Amino acid sequence: MKISNNDRAEILVQALPYIQKYAGKTVVVKYGGNAMINEDLKDAVMSDLVLMQLVGINVVLVHGGGPEISGMLKKIGKESKFINGMRYTDEETIDIVQMVLAGKVNKDLVQLLERHNGKAIGLCGLDGDMIRAQKMISGEDLGYVGEITEVNTAIIENATKDGYLPIIATVGSGYDGKVYNINADVAAARIAAELGALKLILMTDIRGLLRDKDDEETLIPVVNVSEVPKLQRQGIISGGMIPKINCCVEAVRRGVGRAHIIDGRMPHSILVELFSDEGIGTMFY
Repeated sequence: MKISNNDRAEILVQALPYIQKYAGKTVVVKYGGNAMINEDLKDAVMSDLVLMQLVGINVVLVHGGGPEISGMLKKIGKESKFINGMRYTDEETIDIVQMVLAGKVNKDLVQLLERHNGKAIGLCGLDGDMIRAQKMISGEDLGYVGEITEVNTAIIENATKDGYLPIIATVGSGYDGKVYNINADVAAARIAAELGALKLILMTDIRGLLRDKDDEETLIPVVNVSEVPKLQRQGIISGGMIPKINCCVEAVRRGVGRAHIIDGRMPHSILVELFSDEGIGTMFY
């Protein structure tokens, strides 16, 4: 579809108030799902991030890499094991997690963003003692799966101050000298809170929180965090949405202005969320 010059100008004018609102502020994006696999969507996301960077937004990208980790484990003949949705991470697996997340996935994303004329730097939770973690204690032993105890944002702030977009892989440094696998949603929420971010955006493969999980037309666009327990009791928040929404609640309660779950299957979904009145997905405040 061809857009006329007048239409282009009108779009830019309509975006101006949002650009002014976000300039100089921090937005943390958790990148995952189909948007991280589909090549066209990957290009759209990188374009969105570069545009945000160019209009003065301090963008921080936090990423996972579950499919890539599973693929590498398969190559070495090791089966992926999950307990209550979390990857069981033994000593051999944590080596693969660190190698794949902090090495291949992280640096591939840096290279991709720079191909879109952005300015990026790849980091992981071990750099600058960014993410300190301890072994997660749950009903079953998860191995080297960690829960965050501290986040040091100095290296992130230094990177953004120098004009770089930090791309962060979520492994953490244990007090016992071990490396821990950290859930990327949890890490993004905690990093957003410690940075005092205006927004946290979680990219997913669904439209947002649905009143009926089988009907994407039942999107709930706005949720006050105080409503979340009631929505859980009603069964509207269930399954895999529970941990994602808990991350949004945690971020807002720790001071993040707004948290959003958006549909990463839609091209330029980040820009639609930031630079339009309607937005997309579900916003938690």
